Amino acid sequence: MNDSNRPDPSDPFFESPGSQPTAEKPVTKSDPTSAPGWERATLEKLAFASLNEQKATRRWKTFVRLSWLGFFVFLLWMALHRGTPASDASVPHTAVVEIKGEIAAGADASAEFVNAALRAAFEDEGARAVVLLINSPGGSPVQAGMMNDEIMRLKARYKKPVYAVVEESCASAAYYIAVAADQIFVDKASIIGSIGVLMDGFGFTGLMERFGVERRLLTAGENKGFLDPFSPQSEKQRAFAQTMLNQIHQQFITVVKTGRGKRLKETPETFSGLFWTGQQAIELGLADHLGTVEYVAREIVKTEEIIDYTRRDNVAERLAKKFGAAMGEGAMKALKSIPAIR
Repeated sequence: MNDSNRPDPSDPFFESPGSQPTAEKPVTKSDPTSAPGWERATLEKLAFASLNEQKATRRWKTFVRLSWLGFFVFLLWMALHRGTPASDASVPHTAVVEIKGEIAAGADASAEFVNAALRAAFEDEGARAVVLLINSPGGSPVQAGMMNDEIMRLKARYKKPVYAVVEESCASAAYYIAVAADQIFVDKASIIGSIGVLMDGFGFTGLMERFGVERRLLTAGENKGFLDPFSPQSEKQRAFAQTMLNQIHQQFITVVKTGRGKRLKETPETFSGLFWTGQQAIELGLADHLGTVEYVAREIVKTEEIIDYTRRDNVAERLAKKFGAAMGEGAMKALKSIPAIR
């Protein structure tokens, strides 16, 4: 045999005859706990992670606080800048002030808001006339009286004409305001009138007796609780309330007669609380002509440029109401014991 073909025992791949192949040693990963100082490194990592979390929490709290601060600053700024639209005094225009919805304190159609808009309109040198755009079923006679008085005062001071334009309705307290205008324009289907006063409520005394419910009301004063719906009403109390309503009704009648003058064709039904269509109102002298805001501006004022002076809730105030300013309004209305006079 040739020696050159004989296997060399020093060769690492040499296997002796009859020997079994050896298994390879498993390769194991290094144990991190076997490294020196691993406890300190782990604690440092945990400490840094905790610090980062605390920083993130502080940043988030700061962001939230600054956001709320910015929000309230925005509300304050918008409230301070609430007003009517400005116009160029050199440009002739027809000023419009809307009176829409229920006439009541705190509402859009309140004396506070409407009178402020009226003053701005009259004071503007460019306003050639003021138009009251009315769409209201009525409301508080007190608020209506304050508006009527202010219109008469501003007319006398600034010598500017005032026109009332009615959309769907101009009834009760809304008509109380409208008669301060020099002329009233309506649509033929508008609802006009309801010159009267009412005080409404409920009486539950019979129902309470039927179910055996006892009303325990303590008052200091003989008539303090006479409008309580759960207590009986005497004839004396009823007469007192009726006298008060008659007096307010007479105030309403006087305002209508003063505002309409000889144009009013008085009938037994005029001040009965009935209401009429716009076409009927013109025939009765409760209104003057058919017409819209655009018609009045174009044909009567002869100034087609229209600028709205109506004072409304701005964005900030609407947001404030949504965030709780009006949350107790319904509860407060429910707790009121004296019915509103309309």
